[in-house]
Amino acid sequence: MADPDLIDDEDAPLDAALDAPLGERLEARIDAAGVRLDKALANAFPALSRARLQALLADGAVRRDGQVLTGGSAKALHGLYTVVVPPPTPATPQAEAIPLTVLYEDADLIVIDKPAGMAAHPAPGSETGTLVNALLAHCGDSLSGIGGVARPGIVHRLDKDTSGVMVAAKTDRAHAGLSALFAAHDIERTYIALTRGAPSPAQGRIATRIGRSTGDRKKMAVLKTGGREAVTDYVVQQTFGEPVRPGGAPLAARVACTLHTGRTHQIRVHLSSKGAPILGDAVYGSGSPAAPVRAAIAEAGLTRQALHAAVLGFVHPVTGERLRFETAPPPDMLRLQSLLADL
Repeated sequence: MADPDLIDDEDAPLDAALDAPLGERLEARIDAAGVRLDKALANAFPALSRARLQALLADGAVRRDGQVLTGGSAKALHGLYTVVVPPPTPATPQAEAIPLTVLYEDADLIVIDKPAGMAAHPAPGSETGTLVNALLAHCGDSLSGIGGVARPGIVHRLDKDTSGVMVAAKTDRAHAGLSALFAAHDIERTYIALTRGAPSPAQGRIATRIGRSTGDRKKMAVLKTGGREAVTDYVVQQTFGEPVRPGGAPLAARVACTLHTGRTHQIRVHLSSKGAPILGDAVYGSGSPAAPVRAAIAEAGLTRQALHAAVLGFVHPVTGERLRFETAPPPDMLRLQSLLADL
């Protein structure tokens, strides 16, 4: 089993989701009369997103004191609310002939350089065109069922808009071995990020606890209590643009981040907490970069967070061979870096 604390941006869990538990009957009493129903429900059932609750309302899965409710825009009334979350319908991904950049392949595993824009496996909004669809076509029947029907071969994932090196299992023994390595954090993982400003000092370790934000359940945040331990080492490799004021931060920077844990959106949260969010990150950006940096982003055509999984190293779970793979950031990041260097 892969580490259930890995998700999305960095190495991701196969059993964790930002949305609700499924196949459950949830109950809560709501006393916030007059508030929009979907908002009141989201506060009462924090494991369910507002969008998910709106869909459940449309499906007649929400009741107040036994009465079926269907309109999320109506005002909430006092009462006991029940939400029945249906069990998931297992998905069977289909093989799709999508070109892959293969860095290494043998009988047990395959290492690829995932492009930005490709989801690791099918999910709502990304049912096709995923790495799983491509792997099923590339590897054939040997992949089917390894690690589960819905996500065969996948032991970790990168966020859809994060590019870089990923490994997938082609046999059950490789899947078990790789999952154990990720669970033990016995993997070398280094990411390259282009940031607004630069973290200070220029080299250091960020050790915090990360958990769901109390202000926005769709985001993760550094927490004083709760959450899980998260450790990232970082090095500022290059800075761009003179500080606006003496002693201030540069306009942008290239930062290498090495993960020692793999919490949800760990690098994005940690760099943002240091006042140097990743350029192009719509979720954790927390402010607009300087005008010259905005112009460079537009000219480079960057439409995602400037984050690339550059290095992945591990011991082959079957042969025992030490493997290490390194790739350069893709053209959008390289172009942006070149433009920033001219500031």
